[in-house]
Amino acid sequence: MSAEQVSSLCEQLVKAVTVIMDPASTQRYRLEALKFCEEFKEKCPICVPCGLKLAEKTQTAIVRHFGLQILEHVVKFRWNNMPRLEKVYLKNNVMGLISSGTQSILEEESHIKDVLSRIVVEMIKREWPQHWPDMLKELDTLSKQGETQTELVMFILLRLAEDVVTFQTLPTQRRRDIQQTLTQNMEKIFSFLLTTLQQNVNKYRRMVGAPQEQEALTTPQKTDLAQEPKAQANCRVGIAALNTLAGYIDWVALSHITADNCKLLEMLCLLLNEPELQIGAAECLLIAVSRKGKLEDRKPLMVLFGDVAMHYILSAAQTADGEGLVEKHYVFLKRLCQVLCALGSQLCALLGSDSDVETPANFGKYLDSFLAFTTHPSQFLRSSTQITWGALFRHEVLSRDPLLLAMIPKYLRASMTNLVKVGFPSKTDSPSCEYSRFDFDSDEDFNAFFNSFRAQQGEVMRMACRLDPRTGFQMAGEWLKYQLTAPVDTGPMNSKTGEGLCSIFSPSFVQWDAMTFFSESVISQMFRTLDKDQIPVNDGIDLLQLVLNFETKDPLILSCVLTNVSALFPFVTYRPEYLPQVLSKLFASVTFEVIEESKAPRTRAVKNVRRHACSSIIKMCRDYPQLVLPNFEMLYNHVKQLLSNELLLTQMEKCALMEALVLISNQFKDYERQKAFLEELMAPVAGLWLSPEMQRVLSDPEAFISYVGADNKIADPVLEDPSGLNRSRISFCVYTILGVVKRARWPAATEEAKAGGFLVGYMPSGSPIYRNPCTEQVLKLLDNLLALIRTHNNLYKPEMVARLGETFAKALDMLEVEKNAILGLPQPLLELYDSPVYKTVLERMQGFFCTLYDNCFHILGNAGPSMQQDFYTVEGLATQLLSSAFINLNNIPDYRLRPMLRVFVKPLVLSCPSEYYETLVCPMLGPLFTYLHMRLSQKWQVINQRSMLCEDDAADDNPESQEMLEEQLVRLLTREVMDLITVCCVSKKGVEHNTTAAVDGDDDEAMATEVTPPASAELTELGKCLMKQEDVCTALLITAYASLSWKDTLSCQRTTTQLCWPLLKQVLPGNLLPDAVSWFFTSVLKGLQTHGQHDGCMAALVHLAFQIYEALRPRYAELKAVMEQIPDIQRDSLEQFDSKLLNPTLQKVADKRRKDHFKRLITGCIGKPLGEQFRKEVHIRNLPSLFKKVKPSLETDVLENEDGEGLTALFEP
Repeated sequence: MSAEQVSSLCEQLVKAVTVIMDPASTQRYRLEALKFCEEFKEKCPICVPCGLKLAEKTQTAIVRHFGLQILEHVVKFRWNNMPRLEKVYLKNNVMGLISSGTQSILEEESHIKDVLSRIVVEMIKREWPQHWPDMLKELDTLSKQGETQTELVMFILLRLAEDVVTFQTLPTQRRRDIQQTLTQNMEKIFSFLLTTLQQNVNKYRRMVGAPQEQEALTTPQKTDLAQEPKAQANCRVGIAALNTLAGYIDWVALSHITADNCKLLEMLCLLLNEPELQIGAAECLLIAVSRKGKLEDRKPLMVLFGDVAMHYILSAAQTADGEGLVEKHYVFLKRLCQVLCALGSQLCALLGSDSDVETPANFGKYLDSFLAFTTHPSQFLRSSTQITWGALFRHEVLSRDPLLLAMIPKYLRASMTNLVKVGFPSKTDSPSCEYSRFDFDSDEDFNAFFNSFRAQQGEVMRMACRLDPRTGFQMAGEWLKYQLTAPVDTGPMNSKTGEGLCSIFSPSFVQWDAMTFFSESVISQMFRTLDKDQIPVNDGIDLLQLVLNFETKDPLILSCVLTNVSALFPFVTYRPEYLPQVLSKLFASVTFEVIEESKAPRTRAVKNVRRHACSSIIKMCRDYPQLVLPNFEMLYNHVKQLLSNELLLTQMEKCALMEALVLISNQFKDYERQKAFLEELMAPVAGLWLSPEMQRVLSDPEAFISYVGADNKIADPVLEDPSGLNRSRISFCVYTILGVVKRARWPAATEEAKAGGFLVGYMPSGSPIYRNPCTEQVLKLLDNLLALIRTHNNLYKPEMVARLGETFAKALDMLEVEKNAILGLPQPLLELYDSPVYKTVLERMQGFFCTLYDNCFHILGNAGPSMQQDFYTVEGLATQLLSSAFINLNNIPDYRLRPMLRVFVKPLVLSCPSEYYETLVCPMLGPLFTYLHMRLSQKWQVINQRSMLCEDDAADDNPESQEMLEEQLVRLLTREVMDLITVCCVSKKGVEHNTTAAVDGDDDEAMATEVTPPASAELTELGKCLMKQEDVCTALLITAYASLSWKDTLSCQRTTTQLCWPLLKQVLPGNLLPDAVSWFFTSVLKGLQTHGQHDGCMAALVHLAFQIYEALRPRYAELKAVMEQIPDIQRDSLEQFDSKLLNPTLQKVADKRRKDHFKRLITGCIGKPLGEQFRKEVHIRNLPSLFKKVKPSLETDVLENEDGEGLTALFEP
C-alpha cells in the first residue's frame, strides 16, 4: 500500500461524497457515487489509512464525517478479522484524533463529535476490560488536556452506558462483562463526572459572575469579551457532564447518588438557578427522584424536602415563571413540575404507618409550591399535578395531615378555575392560549387532552371531597347560585341555533359547563361519604328549588340545568313532595324548541336537550323507582298526552318515555297488573305492526323500498321528504319493542316474584324459572320482526340495490360518522352542536337503515335474557333465525355483519341455557361459523394479494382511501368473529371477556411482552357441543389457526393465548391425520413469520408452537420434517432436542430451558421488523471470562488470554 494509492482513492472518495451531498446532483449520479462509497467500505483493504486521511482537520466537515464513518464501519464489521497490530494502530490513531485531531469545543460540528465517540465505544464493546484494562485511565488522561477532550470523553461514557445498559445492543456475555466492570469502577466514574461538573461550573461562574461582582465602570469591556469563549467552553462541558450523569443515574446503585451526604443532589439543586445548565440539572434530578428500589435505599432522597433544596427548587420555579413565556423556561418549568410530582410519589411510598420516615417539616412549603403549578396558566402544567394530588389525598398517613386538609379548599378553588374549558391554541381569550400553542398542534388535540384532564380532575376532586365533603358541597352551592343570577354573555361568536344564544365557546356556557361538572362530582361524593342524618337536606332542597325555577331558552345552558337537577335529585328522596316539580321541569324540556313550530331541522344542541331530558327521566325511574311509583298515574297521563300528537316527539324520544313507564311498572310486582299495563302501552304499536299493509311492506323488499321512499328521485334533498312519516312509523314500532324487551323484568327477590305470580317452576338444577310480563305481547310481533330482518338483508341483493332511486343510490352505505370513527379521524369541534342534524334526505335515509338494522338485532339479542325459556322454545326458532337474520350474508357488507354478531349472536349464545344447545344454538352456529371462516379467508387473501401487488402504490398515503377503510373493517370483523368463537368455546376462568372494548381495543394491548397463557382455559359445555359436530369442529379449528397469519396483531395475540390450544386439546384424543397436524404446526410458524416482530405475539406463538410440538411430536414424526424446513435450523441441536423429548426415561429439563432451546431452534421463521430485515449483522465476539474469585483493582488485573500472547498489553498507550 503506497501513499499515492491512498491519496488517489481519497480524492475519488471526496468527489463521491461531494456529489452525494450536493443538492444539485442528478439521481443517477448520486446513486453511482453512493454505490462507489458503499463498495469501498465493504471491499477495500486500505480502509483504515483512507479513513484516517479523510478525517484530518484540514478536510471539510462533511468529508471528515465520512472518513470517521469508514473507521466506524471497520470497527463494526471487520474487527474480528483484523491483525492485532492493525487494531492497535487504529485505536492509537482514534485516541490521537480525540487528543488533537478535532477543532476546539465551540467550533467543532456536533456530528463529528458524535461519530468519534461512537468509534471509541465500538472498540470498548469489543475489547474492554479484558484486552484494554487501561481504558478508563486513558480517558482520564485525555480529559486533562482541556475542555474539547473532556466533552468527547463525556460523550463516550454516555454512549457506552446507553449501548450497554439502556438499549442492550450487544451479546449477553459481553454486556455482562462490561456492566460488571462499570459497576466495579462506578465510584471512580461517578467522582470523575462530579469533579468535571463541579470544576467546569465553578470556572464558568467565576467568568460570568466576575463582571457583575466588580463595579461596571471599572471593568474594561475587553476582559469580558476575551473571557466569553472560555466561559462558553466550560458551560458546554458542564452540559455534557449533566447529560452523561443522566445516562447513569437511572441504573447505578442508589448509594452513588446519595453518597457524601447527597452531594450530587445538592449540586443539582444549586444548578437549577443557572440558566444555561438548569434544564440538564432538572433532568438529572427528575431521574434521581423517580428511582424505584428498596425503600430503605430511597430514604436519603428525602433530603430534597430540606430547607436548602426546597429553597433552590422554589426560587428556580419563581424565576423561570417570572421570565414570561419563553420556550426554554417553559420546558424547564415542566421538568421542575415533574420533579415535584416525583418527590410527592417518593414521599407517599416512604411514609407509611409502619415506617420511621416522618412527614417533612417543609411539607406545607411543598404543598404551596405544588399548588402554584396547579394554578399556573398552562393547562399542561395544571394537568401534570393531578396524579400526585390524588396520591396525597388517598395516602393513609398524609390524608390525615392538617396541612393537607387545609389545602383541600384551595385545591377545590383551583379546580373551579381549571374546569373551565379555555386555552384553545387558535384563540386569545385566556392566558392559557399562549401556552397551549407550545403544547398542542390543533384545537382538536387540545380538546381531546382537556376532556381527559377534566375526567382526571373529577376523580381527584371526589377523593378530596371524601376527606372534606361539606366544603365541596358549600362551594358547589355558591357557584351554582352565582351562575343562576349571572347575566348571559354569548361572546363574539354567535350560535347558529338562534340570535343571542351561546355557542360552545361562549364565556357563559364554559362557566356553566365547568360549574355543572364540579357540582356533579362533589354532590355525588357527599352522598357516598356522609351518613344519612348528616346530609344538609335543607340546603340541597333550596338549591334544587332555585334550579327548578330557573328559566332559559338557551339549549346549551338548559342542558347544564338538567344535569344539575339530576345531581340534586337524591335530596328529593328526603322530601318526596318535590317530585312533581322535578317531573314537570323534565317534561317541559322533552319538548323544548328554540322557536316554536319551526320548520327547520333541529340543531344538535336542541336535540341534545330533549334527549338529555328523556335520559334523566329514565335514570330517575331506574335508580329511584320506589320514589316515583306513587306518581305513576301522573307520569302515565303526561306521556299519553305527549304521544297523542304524532309530530311532537321523535320516535326515540317517544320510546324513551315509554321505557321510563316500563321501569316503574316493574315495581307493581304483580304479573297480571303489569301484563295488562304493557298490553295497553303497546296496543298502538301492535295495531300498526300487525296491520295487513305493514305485513305486506315488511315481508317484500320492493314494497319496503317504496314505502320508506328509497326509490324516489327528490328535487330538493334538504326540505322535501314525502316518506318521512312512513319511516318514523316503522322506527317507532321497532324502538318500542326494543324498549319493552330491554326494560320489563320480574322482581329480583324470589319471594316477591313468587307472590306476584312471576315464578313458573324450577330447573332440574334447582334454579327458578320466571316469566316476563311482556312475553305475550312481544312474541306476537316476532314474525313480522323476522320478516323485516329478512327483507333488510335482501335489500343488499344487487337487483334490489338497483331499484334504489337516484337520490338514494348510496342509502345503504355507511354514515360518514361511522367511517371517521373506523379511520380514527377526529370530529370537527363546532359542528357537534351548531349544525342541523341530518343535512340531506340521503343522510336521513342512511341513518334510518343503519339504526333500524342495529335495533332489530338488539331486540333479538335482548330477547333471550328477557323472555328466557319462552323465547328459546319458540317453535322452529333456529330455522326461523337461519332464514331471516342469516340470509343473503354474501351480499351483506362487513360494517353490517359486525353489529349483528356483537349485539345479536353473542348475547343470544351467552344467555342460552345448556338445555337448548342441541336444538337452537348448534344448528345456528354450525353453518354460521363455516360461512364466517370462508368469508374471512377470502377477504384476507385479497388483502395479502393487494399488499404484494402494490407495495409501491400510493394508496396508503390517503388515510381515507376506500382500501384502507375496507382493510380496517376486515380487521374489526376478524376481531369480532374471533371474540365470538372465544366466548362460545372457552370458559372464562383465566380470561376476562370485555364485551365492547374487546372489539375495537387499542392496538397497544398487542405490545404486552410477557405472555402467560391462562392455565385453566378449558372448553365450555357449548364448546364441547360444537366440537362434537365434525364440520363445525373443522371450521373452528381452521379459522383459529388460519387467523394466526392474518395481518391483525391484536386478533392474533388473543386467539393464540385464549383459543388455539383449548380447541386443539379437545381433538387430541382422536385420530388426527398427519397432514392436519403438520398444517396446525405450520400455521403457528407462519403466524410467527407475520407477527414475530411484536414481542407480545411472538411470546404467545412460541409458547403455542412449543405446546403443540411437545404434545404431538411423539405421535407424529411429520412435525420434525416441518422443523427441518425452517431456514437456518441447526440440525444437531434439533436432534438433541428431539431425543430428549422422545426419551421418557431422561430427567425432564426445566420447562423454561426446554422452551428457550425450542425458541432458538425456530428463530429462522420469526419475523423481524422492516427496519431490521436488511440490516448487516454485527458480530461481537465474547472475550475470555473475567475471573470470578477475586476482584483486584482493574489496573492490575491479570487476564486470561486465548492464544498465549500477552493480550493484556494489546492496548498499551
